[in-house]
Amino acid sequence: MSIAEPALDDLSTPLGVAPPLPNDERLARLRLARSRNVGPRTYGDLMRRYGSAKRALAALPELASRGGARNYQATEHAEAEAELAAGQAAGAELVLLGERAYPPLLAAIDNPPPALWVKGRLDILQREALAVVGARNASALGLRAVRRIVTELAGDGLVIVSGLARGIDAAAHETSLATGTIAVMAGGVDQIYPPEHTELAERIAETGCLISECPMGIEPGSRHFPRRNRLISGLARGVLLVEAAIRSGSLITARYALDQGREVMACPGTPEDPRAGGCNSLIRDGAALIRDGSDVREALCGPRTLGLAEDGNDFVFDADEYGDETMRDDYDALTDFDEVGAADDRALSDQVLTLLGPHPTEVDDVARECGVAPADLSLLLLELELSGQVQILPGGMVSRL
Repeated sequence: MSIAEPALDDLSTPLGVAPPLPNDERLARLRLARSRNVGPRTYGDLMRRYGSAKRALAALPELASRGGARNYQATEHAEAEAELAAGQAAGAELVLLGERAYPPLLAAIDNPPPALWVKGRLDILQREALAVVGARNASALGLRAVRRIVTELAGDGLVIVSGLARGIDAAAHETSLATGTIAVMAGGVDQIYPPEHTELAERIAETGCLISECPMGIEPGSRHFPRRNRLISGLARGVLLVEAAIRSGSLITARYALDQGREVMACPGTPEDPRAGGCNSLIRDGAALIRDGSDVREALCGPRTLGLAEDGNDFVFDADEYGDETMRDDYDALTDFDEVGAADDRALSDQVLTLLGPHPTEVDDVARECGVAPADLSLLLLELELSGQVQILPGGMVSRL
C-alpha cells in the first residue's frame, strides 16, 4: 500500500519561489531575520509590506521609533557576514525562505522560519518525511518498536525526522541512516547535543542532514527546544510518538503538528508505565493508534481532523509553561497592514499600552476598546513589538512587557 503524496508543487512559500537571490539580498534577508524583536511572524509581515529585505531594513528604525524604541539598529552587515563565514567554516549552507532548497512542507506552515542552516544533503529536504519522537529514557520495548516500525517503512521512501536526543530519537536516526534521516538541532548545527551523539551526527550528515534555525556557535538551551520541536513537525507529513510522558517535549511536538495540520500518531503502552501516559492520552483523544508500519501508512493516506485540542482532555499546551519566550513571534496569522493616521498614532499607542498588562489579552478586545478594527492595530502592534514594549502571543493574544 503506497502513501498518497501531496502535490508538493502547490506548497509554495508565502513569499514565492523566485530565481536565485542576489548575494546582497540574501545578506539583507539574513540581517532582517537576525534583527532584534524580528521573529518569523514579523519577518513575514515586513517582507510582504516592503517587498525586499533591503527596504524592510531601511524602515526598521522608523517603525521601532514610532513604537517608542530609541536608537533601534538592525543587525549590522558585518554581523551577518560573520555568520555566513562561520557557517561556511562549519561546512553548512544557508537556506532562506523563498529559495528552491527550502523544504516545501515547512514553507507551508504559518510563519515558517526565515533562515535555516543545513549541514549535509540539501536534496533530502525535498523528500516526503515522517517525524518520530519519544522518551529519552526509553524502554527496551520502546526502542524495539521504533526500530521495527522505521525498518518496515524503509521501502516507502520516507525520510525520518527527529531531534538527535537520547532514546527514541537516536534509535529512529540510527535505523534510517541508509534511507535518509534529518536531525533537527536545538542549537547551531556545529553544537552537537548530547555530546555522545557526535559520531551519529557525522553519519547523519553523510546520508541525510543536520538542520537548525540557530547560527553557528549557539549552544542549546531550554528556550531553544520548543522551536526545534516546531521545526521537527513542520518538516514532516505526520508525527509518530513512541513513549512520551504526559508532560513531555514530545507532546509539544504533537501540539505543533496539530496546529500545522499534520497527522498525529502514537504507539500505545502499558498504563503502569508513565512513559506511555502521553501516548495513551493522545490515542484516547483521537490520535492514530500505531502498531506497525502498515498503521503509519494508513494514517498518512487518510489524515483525519483530530479533536486533541478540545477542552477536557490532557493534551494541553502553554508556551509560557515551558519557558518558551522566543515563540511569542511564531504563531499569529499574518494580516495586511492598514496605516493608522499619523496624527493619531501616539494617542492610539498610549491607549493600547494603557489597556494592556502582563496578562495576555485578546487583540480583538483591545481593538474594540480602542474603537478600531483589529487589522488597524497590526502595524501599531508591530511597532510596539519592535520597541520591546509588547509581545504578541499565540491565538491572537497580546501582553505588555
